[in-house]
Amino acid sequence: MAYWLMKSEPDCFSIDDLASRPKQTEAWDGVRNYQVRNMFRDRFDVGDQAFFYHSSCAEPGVVGVVDIVSKAYPDPTQFDPASDHYDPKSTPENPRWLLVDVRYRRKLDKPVTLAMLKANAAQLAGLAVLAPGSRLSVTPVSKTHWDAILAM
Repeated sequence: MAYWLMKSEPDCFSIDDLASRPKQTEAWDGVRNYQVRNMFRDRFDVGDQAFFYHSSCAEPGVVGVVDIVSKAYPDPTQFDPASDHYDPKSTPENPRWLLVDVRYRRKLDKPVTLAMLKANAAQLAGLAVLAPGSRLSVTPVSKTHWDAILAM
């Protein structure tokens, strides 16, 4: 099993939105970064877990845990001209963008904020979300970091 951190802006899609979905499951669509696409394709597997991280908000941080419940498959929003994530260079025969489905596991009792993560930077050395200039929306998390964050 692998562990991940997946960022979403809560005004776009929050942990509460996921919890309210049918079967508490949703496609993690709209990713338009080749590194993340490749992680979805090559490294994600059914049964992996991810932290749900609220970003670009007043108090960014880890707010919940989700399960990865599908292998990577083409993101349908890339083909929809009405979608904010439309990519005119992508075709059903040659899709450029992938997604995975996530299922709500639980909301944390209290968020583990970015400030808390930074305050524990020595213990979390190498955690991608703390790296200067890190802007990827999906990053791997080591088992050691996973356990440390859950303990916070």
